[in-house]
Amino acid sequence: MKQIMVATDFSTRSDRALRRATLLARQTGALISILHVVDSDRPEYLVSLDRAAAEKALAELSQTIRHVDGLPCDYRLVLADPFEGIAATARSQKADLLVIGPHRRQILRDAFVGTTADRVIRHSAVPVLMANASPLGPYRRVLAASDLSQPSVDAAAALKRLGMASGAELTLFQAIDIPEVALMMRATTPPHEINFHIEKREAAATEDLHAFAGALPLSPRHCIARMAEGKPGVAILQASVKAEADLIVIGTRGQSGLARLLLGSVAEAVLRSATIDVLVVPPPDQADEG
Repeated sequence: MKQIMVATDFSTRSDRALRRATLLARQTGALISILHVVDSDRPEYLVSLDRAAAEKALAELSQTIRHVDGLPCDYRLVLADPFEGIAATARSQKADLLVIGPHRRQILRDAFVGTTADRVIRHSAVPVLMANASPLGPYRRVLAASDLSQPSVDAAAALKRLGMASGAELTLFQAIDIPEVALMMRATTPPHEINFHIEKREAAATEDLHAFAGALPLSPRHCIARMAEGKPGVAILQASVKAEADLIVIGTRGQSGLARLLLGSVAEAVLRSATIDVLVVPPPDQADEG
């Protein structure tokens, strides 16, 4: 990895992203590039004031990274719509990784969809790391979500290419749907028969997952397939807790036209509720579509 771009709005949430980027840069030898976007859709005098303040703050941040952390660091100030400016700059600068802080979580209602974080991830041509947790050190346990599809392969390839989880214990996880269980329950099938059927289906899916892992560019230590009792995104979050993971990796579907606006319910559910870091990997051809 050569360049890590960190989007900041100078909040505590962004500090979390910057510290994670610092750890990753030290681990991989990458350059840190700090990015702030000043919303240009406002009166000119407000834009001018914010631009001056942001320039000063960016210069101080980059100087701290260089002189205190001893890491190469530069910064960029862009005038644009925040999400468009972040995604476009990461693409044009050919960043290997874009790091953002967690989205603002509302107490009564989680409104992840439509937030700047959501829109950046939907449109980014480069992998996006949402730094949800306070960085304490390199990643130790990684949970990679899989559905035996090409995006799962792309996500694993990105994880290896970025080098951000080298030395970490990797678990490949698949949440499977077993629709006949509901029918068995309605038919008052004895619980032990239902459990036996679930175990059989999970064992078969785990074998398929092991076979799929053979085609990946890295070797997971564990392959686990479990029935999703609710939504797959919830199952992934539950599996990450059980695995004591500090990073979830998930790939997104190829996007074009109207479908480009659809991140996918699984990734969306994970991003909405995860309290640990989440790496979202777009398809390789998304850069060409940007």
